[in-house]
Amino acid sequence: VQLQASGGGLVQAGGSLRLSCAASGFNLDYYGIAWFRQAPGKEREGVSCISSINGITYYSDSVKGRFTISRDYAKNMVGLQMNNLKPEDTAVYYCAARRAFSASYNFWGQGTQVTVSS
Repeated sequence: VQLQASGGGLVQAGGSLRLSCAASGFNLDYYGIAWFRQAPGKEREGVSCISSINGITYYSDSVKGRFTISRDYAKNMVGLQMNNLKPEDTAVYYCAARRAFSASYNFWGQGTQVTVSS
């Protein structure tokens, strides 16, 4: 059972990246998925999430209008499309999975580095 985040890289400001959160050993359909990020010297912050039951999405104010979270049911993955990236988006991005009605996240991915140059 594993959750793996991928898709990070180095991009110029204004560019785009797509992160993927892939599950192996369990079905993501039954889990809410969240993306977090942590920049050096800063606390981890929630970026976006999508619920398991009705697909409701949430975005932090800092990424609203620029990031889009979505599910790929066929691939058992959740993607995070990041457009118009800014240097302040630079961080390690993590995905986490929480089964419906669970009090905490059940699985965490290992993180993928996103670096946005100015």
